[in-house]
Amino acid sequence: MDTFVQAHEAIIRLGFFLGIFALVALWEVLAPRRALRVSKAVRWVNNLGLVVLNTILLRLLFPAAAVGVAAFAVKQDWGLLNHFQVPFWLAVPVAVIAMDFVIWLQHVMVHAVPALWRLHRVHHADLDYDLTTGARFHPIEIILSMLIKGATLMVVGPPVVAVILFEAILNCMAMFNHGNVRLPSSLDRALRRLVVTPDMHRVHHSVEDDEANSNFGFNLSWWDRLLGTYCDQPRAGHEGMTIGIRKYREPRQVSWLPGLLALPFRGGITGYAINRRGDLRESWPEGAPGILRPGADGEVRVP
Repeated sequence: MDTFVQAHEAIIRLGFFLGIFALVALWEVLAPRRALRVSKAVRWVNNLGLVVLNTILLRLLFPAAAVGVAAFAVKQDWGLLNHFQVPFWLAVPVAVIAMDFVIWLQHVMVHAVPALWRLHRVHHADLDYDLTTGARFHPIEIILSMLIKGATLMVVGPPVVAVILFEAILNCMAMFNHGNVRLPSSLDRALRRLVVTPDMHRVHHSVEDDEANSNFGFNLSWWDRLLGTYCDQPRAGHEGMTIGIRKYREPRQVSWLPGLLALPFRGGITGYAINRRGDLRESWPEGAPGILRPGADGEVRVP
């Protein structure tokens, strides 16, 4: 099975991508959640252009991709799952859950470290929120993500099948939970007990700092709930909330490929506050949930 998956990894991933892309794109047409501000044609051409650029870059720099790294780790008996000889039926779900947690940690990290936020704000600066937003990342962030993924695979030692399964799930979920789609509230509540829904992750793309610094998950919703970064709904509601970053509202800066590539090197980041700490604990309401919220001076503080 591992040999077959490794040989056809690119085709399997492309098939999942195209299939889910088509389904979510159709869903966005039939039941959109919000009206778009910027031309869909402009955004899609440039967002997907960035995807093509990143794919070519990864294939040139990492021809073996994550599946090749996993196969090498298995062959060398590297990683915890190989060291403890965890049976295949258990190793696959354990590996998928472990890799999802690392993705969550990585996402928190790129919000917390100012230099990394410069890269990650390419993802957040989109003025609209749809399935192509889930794939727009700066090439340097994509390279960094691949290096972190490779290190994770060496430590975890997952079966090759688990890696391709995780990659397919992550790609599909990124398109689903970035979809400009409407779900019945009862279904949304039920789904987000396990996975990240579009309404849950949309909060994370708010211009409000405390909302943008919540709901970091892409796949499983557990981590935000367990670790205190869960936010149920945006204050302005899903139709009324503003998507993006306050500082960057010009479409040519954030909707065209040249602007996206230049964005990490433009301006400062002094107003972004997830990594700031202040002494506002005295004024924090007793019993308030432990998520990031704005202080009196507008900066986001951690209670």
